[in-house]
Amino acid sequence: MTSEDKPGWFGRLFGRKGKDESPSNASETPEETSPASPSEGDPDFATGAVDVTAVPLPEDDAASDVTEGADLLPVEGEPERPPAGTAGDDPAHGADPVDTGTVNREPVIAPQPDIQPTDSAAALAHDAGAGPGREPEAKGWWSRLTSGMRRTSTALSDRVTGLFTKRKLDATTLEDLEDALIQADFGLETATRISEAVGKGRYEKGISPDEVRAILATEVERALEPVAKPLELDASRKPFVILTVGVNGAGKTTTLGKLASKYRAEGRTVMLAAGDTFRAAAIDQLKVWGARTGTPVVSGAQGADAAGLAFDALKQAQAAGTDILLIDTAGRLQNKTGLMAELEKIVRVLRKQDPDAPHATLLILDATVGQNALSQVELFSQAAPITGLVMTKLDGTARGGILVALAAKFGLPVHFIGVGEGVEDLEPFTARDFARAVAGLEQD
Repeated sequence: MTSEDKPGWFGRLFGRKGKDESPSNASETPEETSPASPSEGDPDFATGAVDVTAVPLPEDDAASDVTEGADLLPVEGEPERPPAGTAGDDPAHGADPVDTGTVNREPVIAPQPDIQPTDSAAALAHDAGAGPGREPEAKGWWSRLTSGMRRTSTALSDRVTGLFTKRKLDATTLEDLEDALIQADFGLETATRISEAVGKGRYEKGISPDEVRAILATEVERALEPVAKPLELDASRKPFVILTVGVNGAGKTTTLGKLASKYRAEGRTVMLAAGDTFRAAAIDQLKVWGARTGTPVVSGAQGADAAGLAFDALKQAQAAGTDILLIDTAGRLQNKTGLMAELEKIVRVLRKQDPDAPHATLLILDATVGQNALSQVELFSQAAPITGLVMTKLDGTARGGILVALAAKFGLPVHFIGVGEGVEDLEPFTARDFARAVAGLEQD
């Protein structure tokens, strides 16, 4: 290389290249591509079919809603939203029913939002049974349930095996068993009843771990049988309105998407309402579920009146003769009075259109919160007529006994449980299957 070819310090400092390193043809430089132009009509929605298998789903239960929840916590120096339901914005006060100016009037299948691919794309591939080098999985519900409940069942089995191997049954052993059940969030009442059942007529006698697990399964089934009720849809009500509520990160939006998928598979017509207007990410997430399941989504701009959107969605579902309307709501802490007042307003506004709406109000509970779920049920019941529970993320905790504690204290129906991120991982709740899974027994 000649001295002319050698870049000096100034050239090296600014990255100047030698003659041999220069591009030989400027036309080889990639051209900048411009974004696709919006479709005709409403620019927020695509009019054609969406390839739902290629749509990356925003982060799911375990990650998405936890991240989403951060947006709902008050920011230092930022005023909290004022309580809803004041005069002038509620039909109950004689004003115009709702402000629907920002709501998309025609329900449409939403397009893929501009969301960067995340790890949840792998979850979408899992749901579709696809992925590099893998075949679609054909696991049945029992297999998924036992796999999802393994953390709870393993923790209990280890304690039971340690307590009842080569050891006679005495008061100390039963106290240790009771402690193990309380640590799994079964609650004091249930833990005491199971310990008494194990000890009945067996003091100073040997008992095998398998016998203890069988007694555990029997007692858990007995406690849960009264609350294991399917969500009954009244076909005479069109639409049958289902409202979901819950704290940040419980998995409301994802649960609604899974329910939409299930009901669509049953041949029912479904409409989704993106009532979590506080976060744009929640609106986008529900649009993805709508595209994925072929379900119309009624949505508004971020910050739109949530009660107004619910009201408008109900009108559109009635006009379309839709079987089921699923309404999402913003995640809210149960101790935030302003947000809870907004939930009360949604219920009041829906009843201006249909005096019996919502026909079902589902409280979505995250199993990983443990005993905090008890206070959630108590406080949410004061703001909305809770008709049933959906327990999610049972695969993420060793404290799955919280469902038993909830049944013992409130007696509310448990309609569905979730043990994973896939569409198929949310199923109707059955007491016997759950009891045997939590005790680590095989299906009979």
